[in-house]
Amino acid sequence: MSTDVPPDPPADVTAGTWVVTVWADRDYHELVLARGGADDTSTPGEFPADLPPREIVLTAEETRVGRGGPDTPEIDLGGPPRDPGVSKLHAVLLALPRDRWVVIDAGSTNGTTLNYAEAPLTPDTPVALRSGDCIHVGAWTTLTVERR
Repeated sequence: MSTDVPPDPPADVTAGTWVVTVWADRDYHELVLARGGADDTSTPGEFPADLPPREIVLTAEETRVGRGGPDTPEIDLGGPPRDPGVSKLHAVLLALPRDRWVVIDAGSTNGTTLNYAEAPLTPDTPVALRSGDCIHVGAWTTLTVERR
C-alpha cells in the first residue's frame, strides 16, 4: 500500500521562528581596529559597553539592515549610539523556501562579514545562513541569527 505523504524534511530545514539578536560585540570591534578600522569607525573609548542586546523576529521575506533615514530599514542601526561603520543600506536578509535564509551585502562601504571571517562577503551575492551564524556590520555591530 502506498501513501502520498512526503517524508519529513531534514531537521535543518523544518519550520521555526527566526530571530535576529543585535548586539555590540567587543571582540568584533577589536578585530576591526586590528585590521585597520573601517571608514569613520569609532575609537575603543567609544565602544557602547552598556548597550543591551535587542531581538527582532523575522516575519517578512526581506529584511533590510542599515541606519535610519528617509527609507528606514527594518533593522535600524542608526542608534543611539550610532555605529559609525554602518551604511544606510548595509545588508539584506532574504527568506527562501523551506525555511532558509541568506544574507546579502548591499554594496556597503565597510563590508559585511560572517562568523568573524576576515574576508568580506561579495556584494550582491547571497550567502546561506545557519542558526547561530553571526553577521558583522560596521565597527562593532553583530547580528546573531537563530531558529527557535
